Amino acid sequence: MIDQPVSPQTRDAAPLRYLALGDSYTIGEGIDEAGRWPVQLARALRDDGIALADPLLVAATGWTTDELDAAIDVAAPSDTYDLVSLLIGVNNQYRGRGVGEFRAQFDALLARATGFAGDRAGRVLVLAIPDWGVTPFAIQSGRDRDAIAGDLDAFNAAAEEACAARGIAFVDIAPISRERGGEVEMLADDGLHPSAAMYAHWTRLALPVARRLLSAHG
Repeated sequence: MIDQPVSPQTRDAAPLRYLALGDSYTIGEGIDEAGRWPVQLARALRDDGIALADPLLVAATGWTTDELDAAIDVAAPSDTYDLVSLLIGVNNQYRGRGVGEFRAQFDALLARATGFAGDRAGRVLVLAIPDWGVTPFAIQSGRDRDAIAGDLDAFNAAAEEACAARGIAFVDIAPISRERGGEVEMLADDGLHPSAAMYAHWTRLALPVARRLLSAHG
């Protein structure tokens, strides 16, 4: 799914371009468009005086790393972007797919994200996968929360290592997802996906990193 910016008219006033790649956590399953974390991030950066357009989203609920890769082929974003974010992998874990496969496919997505950023690794931002095992959905369906946490720790470690190897910024939002992710106000109505309030916490963590990336030359 390719989702046009919430406020396309901001492109005239905000020349910097932002591409957000991901899954349900990027598209904001179950919440209003304005609550999506990439949209919140763009708004916060504008409030800081950085003229950044609302993001172009290539994301959909349920996508795995390979499905996102295929969707990018279909969407074929043609611009060079000043900021590219990536958050993907929870559905690999949910479907029981291995961390080795994830690592290889994730690294390929990092390469594509860097290409969309004009081959500037310093303009790519990756967020960790949140721990959905703390949600009412996981608890009520009898999921093994410790197993989920262990799997996601391994996935996130692989993602962070791949980012470090390419000089890409990695923001670890997993701890806040574990600390607050089971609270009613932090959840969408489905009891699984985050609410705009949780995405605000992710934005708070990502903001100083994104500000640094956009303030750097090159």
